[in-house]
Amino acid sequence: MKEALEKEATDKTWFVYIILCSDNSYYTGITTDLDRRFEQHQSGKGAKYFYGRQPVEFVYTEVGHDRSSASQREAAIKSLSRRQKMQLLNEKLKV
Repeated sequence: MKEALEKEATDKTWFVYIILCSDNSYYTGITTDLDRRFEQHQSGKGAKYFYGRQPVEFVYTEVGHDRSSASQREAAIKSLSRRQKMQLLNEKLKV
């Protein structure tokens, strides 16, 4: 049973996302369900980053990752400067 649950969790498609926040900052995260995760952030049940600020909207999403590659991509995006993140967002809009 446990093996089946672990296999199901690893078979899911993971998203990497960036949310624009009410203070004009960006939050980067990963999830298997974008709508559910956004609701968690809005309700205060998500990341502590949202204490004192609200999520406004998704401004960037990537799909097609497994858990490991999503975590690696999240870390890579989080290491970018604000300017580099804005370039990433602009490149995504051009596609």
